[in-house]
Amino acid sequence: MLPRIVVLISGYGSNLQALIDATENGTLKATITLVVSSKATAYGLKRAEAANIPTLVFPLQAYRDAGKSRIEYDIDLAAKIKVYEPDLIVLAGWMLILSSEFLDHFAPKNVINLHPALPGQFNGTDAIRRAYEAYKRGEIQKTGVMVHKVIPEVDSGELIVSEEVAILETDTLDDLQTRIHSVEHRLIVAGANKILHELNVH
Repeated sequence: MLPRIVVLISGYGSNLQALIDATENGTLKATITLVVSSKATAYGLKRAEAANIPTLVFPLQAYRDAGKSRIEYDIDLAAKIKVYEPDLIVLAGWMLILSSEFLDHFAPKNVINLHPALPGQFNGTDAIRRAYEAYKRGEIQKTGVMVHKVIPEVDSGELIVSEEVAILETDTLDDLQTRIHSVEHRLIVAGANKILHELNVH
């Protein structure tokens, strides 16, 4: 049986598409059993549906509206995902921080995240824009992409794979974003493969 992957998204889902393509062409020997989105409007849901992958829309706002806590949200989300018995959970543009109450339901190595920056640089949101602005101020010459294990501290877990991305003098922010996204699509597959190999489930 192929390893089972659950992918968490919040938006466009181009990295989800990279994972779907890799499972279909055999470069990632796994099956995506569920795609979870924190937003009902996420285009990534259409990508999952086109690939006949089950989807789950699980917005935080409904919990806030009901006066429930983030911890309750995380516990319920973990329960929904556990039904699918994932070998690996991949955060591919998931815009919510996951607490230990979520992570404790899964073995420490079984949740990974893609982040468009190098380790220790530009943790959190808007990393590409922040790197571009830092380059323009003369503070950095390069940025990059990393895949790391998820811990409660944002973008701070153990590194799995990373790749540097040059920032060119002629770059617009869009140019840099395009170059980083192309690296992301390759690196998210490489990171998933590396973890599945470590877990000896592929």
